[in-house]
Amino acid sequence: MKRTKTQLALGTGFAALLWAGLAQAQAVELAPAPEPEPEMEAAAEPPLPPPAEPTLSDQIAAGRLLLEVRARYEGVDQTKTAVLRDEGQAFTVRTRLGWETADFKGFKGLIEFEDVRQIGPEHFAVNVPGAATPPLNGADKARYPVVNDPDVTELNRAQLTWTPSAALQVTAGRQRILLDDQRFVGNVGWRQDEQTFDSVRADFALGRVKGTYAYVTHINRILGELKDWDSDSHLLNVTWSPAEALRLQGFVYALDFGNSAINSSITKGAKASGKTWVGLYQVAYNATYAVQSEYRGNTAAFDLDYVAADVAGTFDIYTVKLAYEALEGNGTRGFTTPLATVHAFQGWSDAFVSAGGNKSFADGIEDKNISFNVKPRFKRTYLFNTDLIVRYHDFDDQRTGADLGSEWNAQLTAAITPKLSIALKYADFRREATVPAGTLAPPASRSKAWLTLEYKL
Repeated sequence: MKRTKTQLALGTGFAALLWAGLAQAQAVELAPAPEPEPEMEAAAEPPLPPPAEPTLSDQIAAGRLLLEVRARYEGVDQTKTAVLRDEGQAFTVRTRLGWETADFKGFKGLIEFEDVRQIGPEHFAVNVPGAATPPLNGADKARYPVVNDPDVTELNRAQLTWTPSAALQVTAGRQRILLDDQRFVGNVGWRQDEQTFDSVRADFALGRVKGTYAYVTHINRILGELKDWDSDSHLLNVTWSPAEALRLQGFVYALDFGNSAINSSITKGAKASGKTWVGLYQVAYNATYAVQSEYRGNTAAFDLDYVAADVAGTFDIYTVKLAYEALEGNGTRGFTTPLATVHAFQGWSDAFVSAGGNKSFADGIEDKNISFNVKPRFKRTYLFNTDLIVRYHDFDDQRTGADLGSEWNAQLTAAITPKLSIALKYADFRREATVPAGTLAPPASRSKAWLTLEYKL
């Protein structure tokens, strides 16, 4: 009996322990799980500061160096006279050095200096073409033909350009102005001393219409500062290009030179040009008409016409071009383009001249010419991008129709490196020995040869 009570007590204790364990387990199971401690949020990185806006000095330093060196030999053999007794030879070196800034709030600045030096003896004259006065480099040089590359060191360009939008750009200061094919306004880039303009210029664009207006206060001509022109002139050229095959242009050039009245005039004109494909051939054309008259009473009254037309056909690397140009003359003066890059027109010998040093003819001149151009594909390590052109001119007196002479031109250019080029050039003008009575005598026969090496950074 006693043993039975002991067993009951042990069983009751065991059951109590078991119940307590089950209750504890249930309590643990029903108790809500403790919330995990929140993780530490990653510290937010401060935003990067905006890039500093470049300063004016930053943009000046970020600009580009302008460096050009051109060495040239020019030889001239002209019909001898009692005064002109020797052949001309000139070896000159032109150096240009400048800096163009990067853009700063729509503005860019540019400054460039130019130096032309004769190397060796000065066997040539420097003078206004056709002038009867002694050469500018000394009366003793009259025995030589003219090579207008005088020694000079000058500020070639100093300009500030503002571009507020794609539709407008304004440039003020001493600058280069090239309009269209430079028949009326250019920089005379062939000569060593470049022609530049002290001017305020606006270039504008609106859809297919583009134009340039410039007010010019001074012309820095190719004879150093000896024969510069004071100017109160206006240049306007507007072009509408509705299609590749048609480009229409109108222009007005009102020239008033305070110290060169004979070169003052107003020229108004229009031009149509374009190009298109005919099968495998590309055909390009130009047609120009202009009328020139006195301006602001600088000269006696006159009205002279200009007519030019050309057509060119290109197949592969070959181009043939036929051209006609007529500058009217009245026997006293001819149609003139005093601001043009005239070397590119009426023959490279630059034989024709009229009063004021213009490349023209007082009787007027008709120039019929044909040219052949080929761009060979062959490339060598130090000879590539070759270009050969040959042209023949036939010149007639515009007023009387008399034959004045003819001229052959030839030029070969090539690149030696991407920055160094070479050019060989030749011109030979032969005048008619006699002309009918009432016709002005043509200029003297002459031949010229050039060898040019040019480096551009």
